[in-house]
Amino acid sequence: MNIHLIAIGGAVMHNLAIVLARMGHKVTGSDDAIHDPAKTNLEREGLLPCRLGFFEDNITKDIDVVILGMHARSDNPELLAAQRMGLKIVSFPEYLYEIAKNKQRVVVAGSHGKTTTTALIMHVLKHAGKEFDYLVGANVPGFETGVRLTENAPLIIIEGDEYLASVIQPESKFLFYKPHIAVITGIAWDHINVFPTFEEYSRQFKKFISTIENNGTLIWCSEDEQLTQISSQFRKDLKTLPYACPQYFVEDGKTFVTIGEKKIELKLIGRHNMLNMAASYLVCKELGVEEETFAEALQSFEGAAGRLQKLFESEDYVVFKDFAHAPSKVKATLEALRTQYPERRLIAVLELHTYSSLNEKFLPEYRNTLKPADRAIIFLDKHAFEIKKMPMLREDYIINAFNLRDITFCYEANKLLEEISKEKSKDACMVLMSSGNFGGLSIHEIFKNETFNVLK
Repeated sequence: MNIHLIAIGGAVMHNLAIVLARMGHKVTGSDDAIHDPAKTNLEREGLLPCRLGFFEDNITKDIDVVILGMHARSDNPELLAAQRMGLKIVSFPEYLYEIAKNKQRVVVAGSHGKTTTTALIMHVLKHAGKEFDYLVGANVPGFETGVRLTENAPLIIIEGDEYLASVIQPESKFLFYKPHIAVITGIAWDHINVFPTFEEYSRQFKKFISTIENNGTLIWCSEDEQLTQISSQFRKDLKTLPYACPQYFVEDGKTFVTIGEKKIELKLIGRHNMLNMAASYLVCKELGVEEETFAEALQSFEGAAGRLQKLFESEDYVVFKDFAHAPSKVKATLEALRTQYPERRLIAVLELHTYSSLNEKFLPEYRNTLKPADRAIIFLDKHAFEIKKMPMLREDYIINAFNLRDITFCYEANKLLEEISKEKSKDACMVLMSSGNFGGLSIHEIFKNETFNVLK
């Protein structure tokens, strides 16, 4: 097939392009901005567009299907050309379902924890020797790409995102997958630009539950207030499996959990990750994985890239990077590090750059999330406001919204570098939280004159 991807530079879209090309399809794509790791990955595979931007002449009548990414707007010249030519246009979740409709489908959804939960399920299934396809929104150790699609695998594990599929299919991505086994890790308001109220946001998860195949399985977090409230409305044909945080303990900076009769040291840290582990365990059990096999695999699981990932560690201090940007994620990350390193000075560096976090209406959702930190630094990239056509936030409003008087504000990468460098002190724990890149700041640049054990 001849396949063209509009907005090929996305985390999932570029991985999908690579997989489709390896399957023997002729693949082309376009985007107006492509950053690493997508740029390097596409270039390695010979799929990097020769020019940046969207151009009508990229669309030809011999294209069998156009896969449209959410980044593309309704006036995209390539989309308009494809529509005029009457070409088949689908979003990537629609395309994925067509490939996976004859497989057993496991979909992990939730406002937080879905990437780690999906990654752990993948890790365990690989350890167990199971054959499966997958889609996950981050790099996972032991897996070359974030997408795997084959004709023969009987099972697919999908990270189910509640964000919209495309401009011509403005429905949540996870509504297209129709899972046999579904997981919901929790519901906490996000994406205010497309779900302007919490009620509208939470409604997407109710709709997701309605898409579960007849007599399917729903695994849900019983500690989540919103899920508990709607649990009485779950369909009667579904097998419902609630889970809660298992018993665990932290000793000398190490996390342990007991599975069966075995005490296991984990590389994962934080109570939220213990919940992710509990959800993963139930999925794997439903898929026929023995408890002992799960426990063996769990010990070697390092997590997904950028999810509370340890970057550097010396005798004096430790540095983490985390995808945390939404309030529930920031709160969970800081509570995890405070528990793991109770004696260390905790430095929280948070970039506000998503539509939600730059919106005055949404900002109060962050109230008290930075309280566990000894010092809070907030980075605001003026360019992000310009791109999103949003007014710059006032510092006093941010201070009131977070309910924290002592916040250091940085607007340039060099200034942030200076502030971070001040905190390279004995017994410190620093976490850099963002789904962006802090204005292009090189994290390795911060520690270039230090001797570290660099943990990849």
